[in-house]
Amino acid sequence: MRIPYGISNFKDLITGGYVYIDKTDYIAKLEEAGKYHILLRPRRFGKSLMLSALEHYYDIGSKADFEAIFSKLYIGKHPTPLQSSYQVLFMEFSGIETGSHEQILSGFNVNVNIYLQAFLKRYGYGAEAIAGLADCPAPADKLKHVFNVASGKKILLLVDEYDHFANTVLAEDLELFRRITGKGGFVRSFYETVKAATQRGIVDRLFITGVTPITLDSMTSGFNIGENISFDKSFNTVTGFTKAEVAGLLQPLIETCQLDAEKLMEDVTRWYNGYRFHPNARESVYNANMVLYFLKNFDREECAYPERMLDDNIASDYGKLMGLFKIGNPDENYAVLDELINTGEVIAQQRRKFDFDKGFERDDFISLLAYMGFASLQGKTLSGEVFAIPNHVMQELYFQYFKVELERRNQITIPNRGLALAVEVLALHDNLQPLADEMQRVLQVLSNRDFTNMDEKHVKTLLLTLLYQVSFYFIQSEREMNHKYPDILLLERSPFVVQHQHLIELKYAKKSDKEKGWKAKRKEGIEQVEGYLQLPEIATLPKLSAWVLLTDGERVDVIKMQ
Repeated sequence: MRIPYGISNFKDLITGGYVYIDKTDYIAKLEEAGKYHILLRPRRFGKSLMLSALEHYYDIGSKADFEAIFSKLYIGKHPTPLQSSYQVLFMEFSGIETGSHEQILSGFNVNVNIYLQAFLKRYGYGAEAIAGLADCPAPADKLKHVFNVASGKKILLLVDEYDHFANTVLAEDLELFRRITGKGGFVRSFYETVKAATQRGIVDRLFITGVTPITLDSMTSGFNIGENISFDKSFNTVTGFTKAEVAGLLQPLIETCQLDAEKLMEDVTRWYNGYRFHPNARESVYNANMVLYFLKNFDREECAYPERMLDDNIASDYGKLMGLFKIGNPDENYAVLDELINTGEVIAQQRRKFDFDKGFERDDFISLLAYMGFASLQGKTLSGEVFAIPNHVMQELYFQYFKVELERRNQITIPNRGLALAVEVLALHDNLQPLADEMQRVLQVLSNRDFTNMDEKHVKTLLLTLLYQVSFYFIQSEREMNHKYPDILLLERSPFVVQHQHLIELKYAKKSDKEKGWKAKRKEGIEQVEGYLQLPEIATLPKLSAWVLLTDGERVDVIKMQ
């Protein structure tokens, strides 16, 4: 089974013999749903491959290849009347330098020019039409030129990563963002030209993909014909994988390595599932690229998971998106992250549009987290939608970011090397004291601003933040077991081999309670751990050690239970 990780050219994928989860039934559904579509999904979710499928399906120039590409797929067996009937203009806007207005305009202009030249050459418009691009200085003018040349034809316009550069600009310079996307800005002018072409019938259909609605919403007066299908329940799984699709992809591993199918699916689900784009969607969706990364990097000789469960390229993408956390009031955004990590969920009104002239508030920030994939819809209440961290990958990224914020806000350094050594001692020598020492050192220097209302949840958040900097263990926090919720479970994670797994219960005693409160919390923690150890799911865990960590916010005591 050839794994198409990183392959976004549909023809190469199909003709190259790669495995493909057939999503082509959505082509007919898209036709029925309208002409002008916008689809927003988190990074690396399969959007580019879907756009490539549309390009090859509709392109009149690919008609001769239709049978070879689509014959075994749903749409090849059930083609629509529009199959192979368009001249396709494809554009993509990643990789544009964002240092200044001049750099952005130049990069945008170069991208537009490249794609327009390719379009004119592909459909035989001739040297004069191509040369005419040089007489058009602005991106919108170049686009007008091509639409005039192509008058009388019907064009399908595909735009991938439309907001890639704009999100970066927004995170760095709000005024510059307004300048390029606001009235008179070259981005707005570009889409005004697209809108005019739809009205003239030259652009008969279009499909735009991106991560957030920020750029589109900043120029709605220039482009207001697109239908945003991102929240349409019927398109919840148009990209990404369903549980049944993932099960099919995992089957060869199960057979080759004699793996426990239920355990493998449970692990992949915890790492990569959890995305829902409508509160009433029937099922949540797996991030397609993350699943394909796992399959490609699974060690078939050792039958072991990848050491890193998240590709560095994906981590880098999300790292850049974290710059958007600075929009608005960073302290209020930090409070949302703190609530999300400590309680597991937040409630907000999902924003379909952002208006920066009216400010950027809590609901805006939570909505932005959802668009980026850092949070996902879980349900709906009378007061708004419920959002939660979708999976272990996002949890890991949160805690890595949370550590950076702790260091920045409190002007401290938490060395990762010391944490790695402390967790290694815990894993190999069953000694929690070095990790407790690291935790105590951080607690003693944390500012009162972050821990003014310190309680057990804050202490647990700190410990999890330290643990998530190291990848030896699969970390489970407050996992439900027969209506009991152990604070932290550290479970062996393939391919790492540890000598000890751990159950850790945290107890916080207020300094004002002095020794009486300390003793009571110690007793309470011991009794809770004794109860957890009787649970069947805990009792059967091999190599398990159990601990109580007791703290008053400065001092940390370690109590070994098992």
